[in-house]
Amino acid sequence: MTTPSTTAPPAAAGDAPGTGTAKPGRSLGARIAAGAAGGVMRVVLILVALFWLMPTIGLLLSSLRSADQIAATGWWKIFTVPSQLTFDNYSRLLDNSTITDSLFSTIMITVPSTVLVVVIGSLAGYAFAWMEFPGRDWWFLLVVGLLVVPVQVALIPVSKLFGAVGIFETTFGVIIFHTAFGLPFAIFLLRNFFAEIPRELLEAARLDGAGEIRLFTRVVMPLGGPAIASLGIFQFLWVWNDMLVALIFADSGSPPITVALQQQVRQFGNNIDVLAPGAFVSMVIPLAVFFAFQRQFVSGVMAGAVK
Repeated sequence: MTTPSTTAPPAAAGDAPGTGTAKPGRSLGARIAAGAAGGVMRVVLILVALFWLMPTIGLLLSSLRSADQIAATGWWKIFTVPSQLTFDNYSRLLDNSTITDSLFSTIMITVPSTVLVVVIGSLAGYAFAWMEFPGRDWWFLLVVGLLVVPVQVALIPVSKLFGAVGIFETTFGVIIFHTAFGLPFAIFLLRNFFAEIPRELLEAARLDGAGEIRLFTRVVMPLGGPAIASLGIFQFLWVWNDMLVALIFADSGSPPITVALQQQVRQFGNNIDVLAPGAFVSMVIPLAVFFAFQRQFVSGVMAGAVK
């Protein structure tokens, strides 16, 4: 008489330890997706980035070539003839009073317009988020409604108003216009961001004796840094790259850089050795501002996406 064997059959390859079931293997599609998420995907993203930056690279290389070379061959010729590189265009650009004055005018318009929108928008956003006053919700709905008002609708009425008060074709008038049209978005953005601050945190600060001003400067502003940085970048880029408002309201004797470059094209047309470096300088400054606050910008954009 034989006794039945009590030895368990050997586990098949791939079985999980301690179980008698086989661990399901990944499919071919899953392995391909995992491989693509590594080296292949990085190569694709690098190629897309290079393709996206191609106009910027071409503008930079064109600004480092003479006018005759730009007219004769494309900017990629510089890779085979590096001797074409020269900074003479930038030297002539700095000697061009029209361009240098326009850069100064652009800074004098952009910086105050950005600072005013950030300061006033922060105060109004805090008031709409955490202060009680009559008609608060209706006033906020009015601010939201102003977001859909296009700039073109206000050009003629504001021109008449600025002419009546004597600020038409002045730097102050351009600053006021940009500030007024930047505030609705600023208030909407910062109000929604400030409203996400835990109420318990504000109540604890009030119990410690903090007033509204101290509460705003010591608690709300530090927590709202990412949103404020995002707003500052948006406003700076919008004002710096604006041409329509500057063309109508700015001083024609000292226009911003966008208008100055447009006038150079209209008057001379063939002075690409001045236009190329001028366009690159006008583009690299907002890029430097963006990269300087890139981390805060990403944090502000992603705020509220993850609880």
